[in-house]
Amino acid sequence: MKYQYFMPTRLAFGRNCIQENADRLAAFGSRAFILTGRHSAKACGALDDVTAALESRDIAYQVFNEIESNPSLETVVKAGTIAKAFGAEFVIGIGGGSPLDAAKAVAVLTANDMQPEELFQNRFPKRPLPIVGVPTTAGTGSEVTPYSVILRRDLQTKVSFGTPETFPSLALLDSRYTAQLPRTVTMDTAVDAFTHSLEGYLARRSTALSSVLALEGIRLFGEVLPNLLSFEIDDTVRDKLLHASTVGGIVIAQAGVTIAHGMGYCYTFFKNTPHGRANGFLMREYLKFNQPAAAEKIDTALKLLGMADIDAFGDVLERLIGKAPVLTSDEVDSFTELTLLQKGSIANNARELSKEDIHRLWKNNA
Repeated sequence: MKYQYFMPTRLAFGRNCIQENADRLAAFGSRAFILTGRHSAKACGALDDVTAALESRDIAYQVFNEIESNPSLETVVKAGTIAKAFGAEFVIGIGGGSPLDAAKAVAVLTANDMQPEELFQNRFPKRPLPIVGVPTTAGTGSEVTPYSVILRRDLQTKVSFGTPETFPSLALLDSRYTAQLPRTVTMDTAVDAFTHSLEGYLARRSTALSSVLALEGIRLFGEVLPNLLSFEIDDTVRDKLLHASTVGGIVIAQAGVTIAHGMGYCYTFFKNTPHGRANGFLMREYLKFNQPAAAEKIDTALKLLGMADIDAFGDVLERLIGKAPVLTSDEVDSFTELTLLQKGSIANNARELSKEDIHRLWKNNA
């Protein structure tokens, strides 16, 4: 047995954890740049809690609230320019995966004089600013990963970067901020968290330790499935969903994602499909394709989920998130070409993939 494990993020989970960790925020500096979406960070109370903690330690701050649901390269460049002019010493992302991912890009761009496209080369002359992640959804786990997924309009897809230096320094998780999430967001993000654990479990880069965490994430999803299906979700279930999201993030920080993520970006870019739902649409065909290479692991996952077989699980996912959109033959061809750009997720897949395999996956999912 041989593996490595690196997860440098300090994590605090529980009610009022932001207020309880105000001193840790102060340790990062006296000027904080906060990234959020338009409304949710304010509406759920997270932004007010963060600014109150900053004010209690006399930390100046500036809020940038223009992060889209899929943060574009243009937007993070704009935010980085403002953060640099403000003299930011650390960056705080509040929201779902989009503000958290954007915070990582801004932390790099603020600390460096570089062309935006150079982000994706994963070589930064200067260390990025410290990053604090405050999730307000329970899906991406971005608060404990080094990855930042950015929309590249020029490439018509999403592209990621990440190095050990882009791990958040601090993650503050309080499920109260997820309490009012609507049904669709709750389902989409729960499926996202699950796919992180499942894909990480099946990934070529999986290790003995990452697999322990992955199985816990899969088990948690199976445990809360009845609550998701009925949408009977109390504070205890919200805690479990947020915990599962963080576990999934830790898993992919070690093991990475696979072809389901690489394919899902096409649904997001061209069909405006939320990320977690896009991954979920692909699960049935993804598992069937990988079964010859990972039968024992897939059987273990299905048992933890309480499912008789892949189709039974696929049917349950359809009840949660609906059916995938119908694709034309031209879309299948186009999506195949774009998926080929996702070299990391292709290489990390349990079963080797050819262009023809990817085309067949898209055709079967159409």
